[in-house]
Amino acid sequence: MQNIAVIGAGITGVTTAYELAARGFAVTVYDRNRYAAMETSFANGGQLSASNAEVWNYPATIAKGLTWLMKPDAPLSLSLKPGWHKYSWLAQFLGNIPNYRANTTRTAELAVAARQRMRDIAAREGIAFDRDDRGILHFYATEAQMAHARRVSELLAAGGVERVELDAEGIRRLEPRLKGDFIGGFHTPGDATGDIHLFTTGLARASARLGVTYRMETEILSCRHDGTDTHIRYRDAEGQVRHAIHPAIVVCAGIGSRAIARGLGDRVNIYPVKGYSITVNLEDDISVQAAPELSLLDDAAKIVTSRLGRARFRVAGTAEFAGENRDIRACRIRPLVEWVNRHFPAVSTRQCVPWAGLRPMTPSMMPKVGPGRRAGVFYNTGHGHLGWTLSAATADLVAQSVEAQLRRPGAVMPLTAENMPPARAALVGASDR
Repeated sequence: MQNIAVIGAGITGVTTAYELAARGFAVTVYDRNRYAAMETSFANGGQLSASNAEVWNYPATIAKGLTWLMKPDAPLSLSLKPGWHKYSWLAQFLGNIPNYRANTTRTAELAVAARQRMRDIAAREGIAFDRDDRGILHFYATEAQMAHARRVSELLAAGGVERVELDAEGIRRLEPRLKGDFIGGFHTPGDATGDIHLFTTGLARASARLGVTYRMETEILSCRHDGTDTHIRYRDAEGQVRHAIHPAIVVCAGIGSRAIARGLGDRVNIYPVKGYSITVNLEDDISVQAAPELSLLDDAAKIVTSRLGRARFRVAGTAEFAGENRDIRACRIRPLVEWVNRHFPAVSTRQCVPWAGLRPMTPSMMPKVGPGRRAGVFYNTGHGHLGWTLSAATADLVAQSVEAQLRRPGAVMPLTAENMPPARAALVGASDR
């Protein structure tokens, strides 16, 4: 049986391992942490949000970002420290502006396919993760914001996302706890929320039952391809340097994917974009009753929320371009706390747990999914702020690609970030599995 290496035990790595194991492959997952889902898959905003599929390569969004550069508490922060990778990535990001409409619709297609597949997996494996299926509510304070939201809704609808436009009264009816002056919004009933860490660790246990081997506390030292196999040098949990040979490898290493790809002969342009969250512990009955039950997205502030069970309220947002820096900065946490105080004043924010994670983003904001240049090398990485939202679909796509190449040589599926087929077509009717 062919043993496939998967690098990374975050949401994309674990879903990839699960899909490969379900197809009968032996799989070994390598990760430097002691447990699965300890980095960007630990405490994100909690949304499975096809409604948030709009890519960021939009002129008005970029113009707004420029006005935020000098504000330390703005939704976007860009370190002006010189760095070739950062500025070359930003140049390519600007170069993808013409692809804004197509990439938004493609992302929506993937997200719609992924959310149903994720639900199916959770039901099959009995994974409990504080899931809530009441959808996501976007709200807006100005007519200009609503006008842009309507245009985005058209692109999302082309990708299969159903949204319902609401007036101010409709917002109050859906989430009466939300304070503020809003003129309208959109509700996406098909979206959901949950705890990504609980889901990923539950799926890791399920994949282990299917035979997946997890090599945790393992530092990858190098990956190279000899024309036939991939050679992995790693330092194990005991500090011993070891060597493994695999006929195939799937790189799901988040921001580490760029360096690994370079060793395998590929260029995968991923930049770490830091996001922050707070988890508000609802310690009293007043806070429990005052916290929102419906998941929210404040487009103006770039803040998302999820209610995780009875006693936790997750608030996340911001995008920080400062390289591979995991520091939790008080000036980035403060706006999240103030947002809760402003919109949910009865919720106590005495107990807020801060967190920061590095989102792996490509300049096109499309994930890199499918084969690399060399036989047996594959990627499932670069999902940016939609890792959980897209993971179930992209894991299935890359597993199809692996199966096509290893079991049906010459039938490699040409899946790339720039040329990805419609997700629903790729996921439905795969009769040759």
